[in-house]
Amino acid sequence: MLDSRGTVRAVDPLADVLDLGRVRGVLLASVRASAPWGLDLPSGMGAAVHAVTAGTAWLRVDGEPPLQLMPGDLLLLPSGIGYRLSSAPDARCRPFDRAMKEELMTPAGDLTLTGPGAVTTFVCAGYDYDLDIAQQLMRQLPDVLHVPADAVAGREIAALVELLAAEVGTRSPGSRAAAARLIDLLLIAAIRRWNDSRGDDAPPSWLTALRDPTIAQVLALLHERPGDTWTLAALASEVHLSRATLARRFTEAVGEPPLAYLARWRMHLAAHYLKHSTDTVESIARAVGYSSEYAFNRAFARHRGQPPGRYRRQALHA
Repeated sequence: MLDSRGTVRAVDPLADVLDLGRVRGVLLASVRASAPWGLDLPSGMGAAVHAVTAGTAWLRVDGEPPLQLMPGDLLLLPSGIGYRLSSAPDARCRPFDRAMKEELMTPAGDLTLTGPGAVTTFVCAGYDYDLDIAQQLMRQLPDVLHVPADAVAGREIAALVELLAAEVGTRSPGSRAAAARLIDLLLIAAIRRWNDSRGDDAPPSWLTALRDPTIAQVLALLHERPGDTWTLAALASEVHLSRATLARRFTEAVGEPPLAYLARWRMHLAAHYLKHSTDTVESIARAVGYSSEYAFNRAFARHRGQPPGRYRRQALHA
């Protein structure tokens, strides 16, 4: 497939969703906390990630037992639930709000919590994304994704955490941009690790389906050529399966039939083009496989709850 510069790129459904959802890491704070300390982070703050660079910390989420975090561990909270981080499982936690930021956080993003005890350092980051599109990925992930550094699969992430700590600590030219790229890599590595660790009884999803080479090939075809007039027979021919076998295997792996997945992916693409391009509705309709603008308008309104023109106007004023 050709990219915007005319060069060939491999089709990668996960990368497509990350790109289309405009998922980008943002460094929020570098924390140095001396025990006893505790932070109460409310729900609704968006996807967050914490990388422990020295010392230990405890995660508390309502309804779950406390979880100890060690150096090199990664903690990803993609759904924006409320949680607490502290020096001990029962430590008192102070709300992380505007008052705390104004009192304790420097313009450079350093947050120091003073105390007489052991020191823990960790990096706090978040992810900006287009919720309307990136939810296709975010809703697949658990509320809490913990990758311990001592696990074999966690060593790659521990190495990224070490690099992130170095960039945040040096404050060299370009360090903030470098940190943002590393935060992006941490998200991808965490998703890979979680997806690979899921058992065969995991609920079906397009993300889980990427572990099946044949179904992954079908997904790649749909992502590469969304404007084609795909039929089940055409897809089955591409991967050398019968129509019945492809329909069964795809539905079992992804949770919906191939053409239903294609219809949703086309609408994600259309939403992206409506928000971030000046292309006409007619040209967008053709790009995502509709020969009739009227049919596209109906399909988009069914999936997004409003016609394309209104969706675009609201996006421009958001």
